[in-house]
Amino acid sequence: MAKFKRADLSKVKTISIKDRSSKVSPADFAKPFDGRSGSFADFAESLPNILQATELRTLVDDIVRAWRESKPVILMMGAHVIKVGLTPVVIDLVKRKIVTSIAMNSAAAIHDVETAMWGQTSEDVATNMMDGRFGMVRETGELMNQTLTDAHRNSDLGYGEALGKKLLELKAPNADVSLLASCYSMNVPITVHAAIGTDIIHQQPTMDGAATGELSFRDFQTLCELCKGLVGGGVVLNIGSAVIMPEVFLKALTVARNLGAPAKGFTTAVFDMNTHYRPTMNVKIRPTQDGGRGMYFAGHHEIMVPLLAAMIKAKLDKPRA
Repeated sequence: MAKFKRADLSKVKTISIKDRSSKVSPADFAKPFDGRSGSFADFAESLPNILQATELRTLVDDIVRAWRESKPVILMMGAHVIKVGLTPVVIDLVKRKIVTSIAMNSAAAIHDVETAMWGQTSEDVATNMMDGRFGMVRETGELMNQTLTDAHRNSDLGYGEALGKKLLELKAPNADVSLLASCYSMNVPITVHAAIGTDIIHQQPTMDGAATGELSFRDFQTLCELCKGLVGGGVVLNIGSAVIMPEVFLKALTVARNLGAPAKGFTTAVFDMNTHYRPTMNVKIRPTQDGGRGMYFAGHHEIMVPLLAAMIKAKLDKPRA
């Protein structure tokens, strides 16, 4: 005799599948794509209408809607976006007026400046920190810190503007793949948000904490103003920043609302290789809890960002029904 009482499954009531609500049918399945004869738009339409593929299509629709309605599309980013070679893709979106402003952490600015000036970036941290050489490249520190110091003393430029202007003045050999130089030349806002002590240029003799803090503060004020435009539409993308940009964005949005802007009803989307707390809470959930929409896509930037950009352009090129 059994020691414990067991449920009698013979008395369970079943239902017909015809009466059950189901989430998936063959109409939602992916379609085989023939790369020899199909366009990229055909490829995008071949994706399944399920889970993240559906979310990605929705994000594309929201970005295209923002473009058509002249709403902001703010791209926030970390350094990895530059390190994996995506600046040409982002610059193309800026040129097409799809992305209307860029906000980056200061590590991203370092990689952008090094690429623009010397055609190389991203050192071997593990090796160089063993003997104290990590982050001690003289040219990077001198150029960036001196530019910030000069702008602090002689202008009202922000961090991003000052560096973009300087790269153009120096005729940086690779300015065409520099976000800072490109945005400055196109008069597109590009802001840099520094946390002092996080970047290699902060550990060098040329570092000026007052200049770095003031210019980053000016850029924070600019981002606050940009967030005022997130009214009844618009999109905020956070690509590859797990801490700095989500924290800065939460405060900038709060300032915009505190100053009277009804900054609600917009879309946010996070792209990162892992799921992180701050992007989830400070970009996806909290800013969109009153009428907006938040999304999170996990995947490698070097695949996801070109895919997103190509889907946006395919949607824009498609005749409207």
